[in-house]
Amino acid sequence: MIRIIGIDPGLRNLGWGMVDVAGSRISHVANGICKSSGTDLSQRLLSLHEQLSVIIAEFAPQQAAVEQTFVNKDGAGTLKLGQARGIAMLVPAQAGISVGEYAPNTVKKAVVGVGHADKAQVLHMVQLQLPGAEIAGPDAADALAIAICHAHHSGAGGLSAAIERARA
Repeated sequence: MIRIIGIDPGLRNLGWGMVDVAGSRISHVANGICKSSGTDLSQRLLSLHEQLSVIIAEFAPQQAAVEQTFVNKDGAGTLKLGQARGIAMLVPAQAGISVGEYAPNTVKKAVVGVGHADKAQVLHMVQLQLPGAEIAGPDAADALAIAICHAHHSGAGGLSAAIERARA
C-alpha cells in the first residue's frame, strides 16, 4: 500500500487530500484546507508551511503530488500562487518524499474524463471515486483529485510501489 498526499496550492486556502493505494484500489484517508494567517506574505507562507508540516508528520505519506501553476492575466497573483506552490513542494521534499507535478487539465482528465471540467464536476467525481468521504470543500476536492491523478499516472501500484516496499 502507498499513501499519497495531493496538494492544491493556494495562498489563502491550500487544499490537501490523502489517499491510500493498494493495486487498483484507492481509498480516502483524510482531507482538509490549510488557511493562511498573518498580515504579510512571509507570515502567510510560514503559516502554510507549519500547517502542512503537521499534516505530513501526522499521516506519513510516501508520495506527494502538486498541481502545476498556469499563468493568467494577473502576473502578481500568479507570482503569489507560485510562492504558495513552492511551500507545497518544499514541505514534502523536507520529509524526503518525492513530488509529482500535474497540469490542471491532466488532473481533470484523470478524474472526470475530460480536461476542461469545472469544480463541481471534479467534486462529484471525487465523491463517486471515494464513497463516504466527507470533503472539506472545493480546494480539498481538488487536492484529492490530484492524489487520484498521481495514483493513476505514477504507477503507485506498480514499479514505484515495489521499490518503496523493497526499501521498507
